[in-house]
Amino acid sequence: MEKTDHNVITVETIVHAPIEKVWKIWNDPKHIVQWCNASDDWHAPYADNDLQTGGKFKTTMAAKDGSMSFDFEGIYTHVEPHKLITYELGDGRKVAITFAAELEGTRIVETFDPEQTNPAEMQRGGWQAILDHFKKHAEANV
Repeated sequence: MEKTDHNVITVETIVHAPIEKVWKIWNDPKHIVQWCNASDDWHAPYADNDLQTGGKFKTTMAAKDGSMSFDFEGIYTHVEPHKLITYELGDGRKVAITFAAELEGTRIVETFDPEQTNPAEMQRGGWQAILDHFKKHAEANV
């Protein structure tokens, strides 16, 4: 199924921290394993990140009870430090993340192609929950 711009999903937040710090925490595997989960019964036991155009990333997301896990992985298609990250997931979906310095901190906006299995609102909720965990982690580590 061909994807069009009207079916993308967007989530966003403002992190009360300088953009340089936000960028580092977003991209450092030591931090990724601490914030990349949608709920407290999940965690990210593994993360690897080659942050450059053409570089690959992989984060293992797993239920803490061991009942389920999956690898979230893809290839970076464009990286502009402190501004923009775009990547393509293994299934061809595209993601764009912008970082913008504002008076109150750093605005992060993630736009992504939805997958076709789960409802859009469920996907938006999951991605927003992960972004909210990032915000909490980043603000605690400024």
